[in-house]
Amino acid sequence: MSGPFGDSNWRAMSRERLDAGLNNSAAVAGSADITAGWGRRSDAMKAQHPAHLDLSYGPRERHRFDLIKVADGGPVLLLIHGGYWQMRSKDFFTCFAAGPIAHGINVAAIGYTLAPDATLDDIVAEIHAGVDALVDQAGALGIDAGRIVVSGWSAGGHLTATTLSHPKVKGGVAISGIYDLEPIRASYLNEKLKLDEAMSQRQSPLMQGAGPDKPLALVVGGAELPILRQQTADLAVHRIQHGRPVSYQEIPGADHFSIMAELEKPDGRITTLIRDMVTRI
Repeated sequence: MSGPFGDSNWRAMSRERLDAGLNNSAAVAGSADITAGWGRRSDAMKAQHPAHLDLSYGPRERHRFDLIKVADGGPVLLLIHGGYWQMRSKDFFTCFAAGPIAHGINVAAIGYTLAPDATLDDIVAEIHAGVDALVDQAGALGIDAGRIVVSGWSAGGHLTATTLSHPKVKGGVAISGIYDLEPIRASYLNEKLKLDEAMSQRQSPLMQGAGPDKPLALVVGGAELPILRQQTADLAVHRIQHGRPVSYQEIPGADHFSIMAELEKPDGRITTLIRDMVTRI
């Protein structure tokens, strides 16, 4: 029997059905064209704000971030791209600074090493190192290291949740993420990610205890794949049960890609969540 989000019981699925149940690109017609448009708009964003691009936070090639700075001494949103930890880069994601910068929020779009060249443990550590770099370079960059919020989409939603534990992060907005990695481990996605059971449990927010006592806003589209909708709701319940601050929004009609319009628009629902969170810290 299907649950409230549709067929989300991945343990009862064949490998073929599970693979399809996690394949966001196949589930949304024209997804390649959509992300190509993100890349073009990201190039335009960087051309408008060229002063702080490809700043280093570590030794590896993808240890870079683009800072779109609009407010001297202002707060910072660390923005984490998706791609199931094995695809894409910050260079197609910088366009989503458009919503937050309209409200005086500086945005740092961060890259990270992709699987299989990095394990998920490595990737989580890299994002934490990126926060360290923002803090260390805050004076030179003219940003407020005391007001850092994290947001990310898809794999970046998962990395938002795992970065919430960084002592300098004040809150997070996780978009369309995966928070229990066991279905990933059982699917085609693990061919590059190479999760074992221990790493899956270690890096799954839904398998952890209470988690950080910081605000986390969870957002998912009403037209997304059932497993993602279920996991977003499950993490909201998990945090409520552990007395941790959380909010949950399902955006009607939004799929895994169209949901990002709500961050790119200055008046979008995700932009509003970020603006409100920054106002409270």
